[in-house]
Amino acid sequence: MTITPAPPSAPPTRRTPLGLARGILTGAVIGSSLAALVVGTVLERVPLLVGGLAVPIAYGLLVLAAGAPGRAREAAIIPRTALAMIESLRATGGESSDVPVRFDLTVAPDGGPAYRVESTQSVNLVDLPDYKPGGIIVVQYPPHQPWAVKLVKRPTPEWEDRAAAARIDSAPGPVLTSEPPPGGTVGGYLTLLALLLGAAGVVFAFRAELFAPEDPHATDRPPSAAGPADPGTSSTTIVSAASGTVALGPGQSLFDEGRLRLAVDSLTKGDGKKRQALTVVVQDRLLTVVFTPAGSQAPGFDLDALPYPRIPDLVREARTTLGVHSPRTWQLTAESLSGALTLRVGVTGSDGAASLEANGHGEIVRRVPAR
Repeated sequence: MTITPAPPSAPPTRRTPLGLARGILTGAVIGSSLAALVVGTVLERVPLLVGGLAVPIAYGLLVLAAGAPGRAREAAIIPRTALAMIESLRATGGESSDVPVRFDLTVAPDGGPAYRVESTQSVNLVDLPDYKPGGIIVVQYPPHQPWAVKLVKRPTPEWEDRAAAARIDSAPGPVLTSEPPPGGTVGGYLTLLALLLGAAGVVFAFRAELFAPEDPHATDRPPSAAGPADPGTSSTTIVSAASGTVALGPGQSLFDEGRLRLAVDSLTKGDGKKRQALTVVVQDRLLTVVFTPAGSQAPGFDLDALPYPRIPDLVREARTTLGVHSPRTWQLTAESLSGALTLRVGVTGSDGAASLEANGHGEIVRRVPAR
């Protein structure tokens, strides 16, 4: 039996509007998610970090769910069986017993024109001598994907007899590959553009905080000189059985009027009774309270006992009168391990370190100037 090929037809290369839209949406999700992770890390914004991780995961699950019906329909399609002639073959590897072999085939489907296709298949070294140029083999492929050709290594007796008696003439090109041709450069450009726009949108939304000029005199300004906190600026509060933390956003200070007392109250809000504290550590935008463990005999103190009105003055005193002319960092610590409430303010700078100590009324009892 001789099979004469007819002119082959290549699969369509034009992408559908749905495919273009999916590529644009994918690019936007990737770009915005990566930008959210970077911006969230720079600004220390937990919601941005969570969103940068959650959005691509949710989008991937959505794509999988949307494509499930199509995959189910494709799985239900019965593949077609046809004869094919090996035009040429070439092994592309050989480090295991199964060798990847690139086949150039002329496929001759029943009732249709023959066509050329290139396909890479894994062939066992033992079976490799059975495949030679000019040999007739049995293949299968989905009806809607004639390029997705797979070798049938154990055909039925009927197809074995047909392959033994058939003769197929070589079909002219073009040679189809085992994957559908790419959808062109337009879709790729649109996906890249969407990725860049998604990233730019996230950066643009937080441009004020990312590119805000740094005030070189900020470290020299007394804490009490800060204006009222911007109510729109975010803060983070974390409370556990052992400790509590309040971290303010940019533009805020714990020494804004009433801010420190509100921050301390937020750590004990909802408790039936006021919790005793072992240690309170205050920086410009960070408050940490270590609570006395339940049932512990450790000496603690009532947070209401802190001299809140005096704390900004103590910090200013330490920053300006102890010989540290360019203070870089400072920290106030309150504890009552010795029995009486004690406040210590330490500052460090290019001139060294200095500190002062005050009692529970905010009265300075000791100074340690820079040396």
